[in-house]
Amino acid sequence: MDADTGTAGSGAAEGSGPEPVVLYTEADTVAFITLNRPERMNTLTEGVIAGVADGIDRATASRNVRSIVLQGNGPTLTAGYDLNPGGGSTRGGSHGNVAASTGESSSEEFYDTWGSPYSAPGPKPREGAWDPVRDWQFMGHNVKRFMKIWECPKPVLGQIHGWAIGGATDMILCCDLLFMASDAHIGYAPSRIYGTPTTMMWVYRLGLEHAKQFLLSGDAIDAETAHRIGLVAYVYPPEELGDRVEAFARKLAHIPANQLALNKLLINQAFENMGLRTSQLLGTFFDGVTRHTEEAYRWVEDFETKGFRQVIAERDAPHGDYGERPR
Repeated sequence: MDADTGTAGSGAAEGSGPEPVVLYTEADTVAFITLNRPERMNTLTEGVIAGVADGIDRATASRNVRSIVLQGNGPTLTAGYDLNPGGGSTRGGSHGNVAASTGESSSEEFYDTWGSPYSAPGPKPREGAWDPVRDWQFMGHNVKRFMKIWECPKPVLGQIHGWAIGGATDMILCCDLLFMASDAHIGYAPSRIYGTPTTMMWVYRLGLEHAKQFLLSGDAIDAETAHRIGLVAYVYPPEELGDRVEAFARKLAHIPANQLALNKLLINQAFENMGLRTSQLLGTFFDGVTRHTEEAYRWVEDFETKGFRQVIAERDAPHGDYGERPR
């Protein structure tokens, strides 16, 4: 299913191909931010994350826009960070788009690719070395851009079709309301190895019991379950999802913009007071830790010996979900 509304527009961020990796369009009072890497399951790269953040800024500044829809082109919203952009090693990097860090040049290239704001001078890193502060800086930079969705004074509606996996949840759970296709799934697979949620919205949206249920196991959550536990607000048949989200977004135009902004700020402030920012700091730092354990190093090395898909399949086989979900 293609979740795009069909409106044409300019890109918020340019990719290496002929089309932007994120599309931005406006239709009357609604802005649409559309992930546009369908051939790669809309996996997250620096360009995609920057494009989403730029789209939120653009919609915020637009006087015509009263609400925003975040969606994806192709068969899925997003499969999370691009773990295997070129088939290379991911040692020394995030659970995102990474390159081997076997020396200073490759390490610098990695951080430059991800737009890390951290550039303090230091000695040449030894092979395989991990700088936890630099890691926290660049992953924290992603969190800050995801949190533009949370901080935007206009309602942001997340439209989930296909899959929203891993880092995809760090982004989409920042939305104000979530709409899900009845055949879609969401989950944080990196809970099993190689990650912790960085925006840490799971516990605030679900509460203690369900957060532990799905973060300790990493189990995929179907739409019916997601609705039952309060993770998403609405579930619709796939063929109706886009129209339903747009209709809800248009309805919000009948409410004063300042009223929407104040209510969103008030609700968000309650969660800020419950320690959201502290949880995000720990989640982002722990994410780096989980990617630099001996188990994580060996897991990534298996990409080269077994192949990326086989390693992922072995991770998910005991749970029978994601790539190993019964057809």
